[in-house]
Amino acid sequence: MDHIKEPPGGWENMWVEGRTLWDLGEATPIVVHLCETGSLPSGRALVPGCGTGYDVVVMANPERHVVGLDLSKTSVERSTKMFSSLPNSKHFTFLKEDFFTWEPTEKFDLIFDYNFFCAFEPKVRPLWAKRMQELLNPGGELITLMFPISDRTPGPPPYLVSVSAYEELLKPLGFEVISIVDNELAPDTRKMEKEEEFSVITPHCRRILMALSISQ
Repeated sequence: MDHIKEPPGGWENMWVEGRTLWDLGEATPIVVHLCETGSLPSGRALVPGCGTGYDVVVMANPERHVVGLDLSKTSVERSTKMFSSLPNSKHFTFLKEDFFTWEPTEKFDLIFDYNFFCAFEPKVRPLWAKRMQELLNPGGELITLMFPISDRTPGPPPYLVSVSAYEELLKPLGFEVISIVDNELAPDTRKMEKEEEFSVITPHCRRILMALSISQ
């Protein structure tokens, strides 16, 4: 894929070989909290780069249909098999699609970005921002779990991010910041390993939750 610097062997091979060290094995704690507190918009939601899809499943309910997007065929097949028998399965969908070229039939009221923006080289980020603008309904929300926010080795990816990096990309496109808060629910421990040139993020790099809304 031209838009992302892939790890050696590509994302698909990492799923085939089980080298998915970024996979928590459960829904992201802050997502669970946002769902339990009713803090997420209803309507249509998108999780690009959804991986196994735990966050997709926990967000899905009769008031919110969630689409999980991933480049890996193995990832999408695994997610579909794991979760297709759940009671809320009619409220979520997994698709193997390219975020940059995919054309959904409807736009979204919510996009959740986690383990996604940080995969792009800085020169590609304007394309990411433009797609967010194109995919969100007026008044829709983009929620991003921001990391890594401190210098780290090895890698990249993931690439270093910051609040200003998001603002510089999104504000000119009509986005307004709703809130920026520390993510106090980040897991206390996380295995850090290096697989050739691809590295896995660590807990201290994963601290900020940022919510933005696109203008009406």
